[in-house]
Amino acid sequence: MGSGSRVVLSLYSSAPFLSLSSAQLRFKSSLAARVSFHMAYAASSVSTNNPSASSAIDFLSLCHRLKTTKRAGWLRKDVQDPESIADHMYRMGLMALIAPDFPGIDRDKCVKMAVVHDIAEAIVGDITPADGVPKEEKSRREQEALDHMCKVLGGGSRAKEVAELWTEYEANSSPEAKFVKDLDKVEMILQALEYEDEQGKDLDEFFQSTAGKFQTEIGKAWASEIEVACSRQFHKES
Repeated sequence: MGSGSRVVLSLYSSAPFLSLSSAQLRFKSSLAARVSFHMAYAASSVSTNNPSASSAIDFLSLCHRLKTTKRAGWLRKDVQDPESIADHMYRMGLMALIAPDFPGIDRDKCVKMAVVHDIAEAIVGDITPADGVPKEEKSRREQEALDHMCKVLGGGSRAKEVAELWTEYEANSSPEAKFVKDLDKVEMILQALEYEDEQGKDLDEFFQSTAGKFQTEIGKAWASEIEVACSRQFHKES
């Protein structure tokens, strides 16, 4: 029996409890539970190749930048208080969650893919076509950033899953990737419509940039609904 087990057993030994107050008993019980949890967590991390607690927190702290980095396209159009990268990914995740079932598409996988598809931007920022960065260079920077983030996460099964989801999305190589690519565009034009309504901006270029590029029936249907709403808004203002 290891020393950690002896610590847990000693905390539950009946003799020392005889003269302890109820508050002291609760403290010892709580301490024993925490020791047991940390022992189990450490064993789980080793046996399943999951990230350690320190690796997980380091990774999540790095992802904090996704919450504070504003989407570059909106900044370029002088949108007030624009959404962050994390805002964009969060609503994409909700879109994947509420989407109707469709043959050949795993919605759970789509939710995960939506959550990680822009994750490299925590390091490289939101690079847009207006920045003039060649596509190959953008891909190189993002791949390098992703590799670093997976190392921060400690490698292992979770880092592998993040990397595989991101790579699949970038390559547009599965039905799920095609659907999430559509959600990326749908979320953008929905946000553009909302900024036009709230701030009186002319953001037609964002709608034009997605025209004819939707790959799935769900994406086409949702984009069409946004276009109808946009048309109603235009006629209301005319």
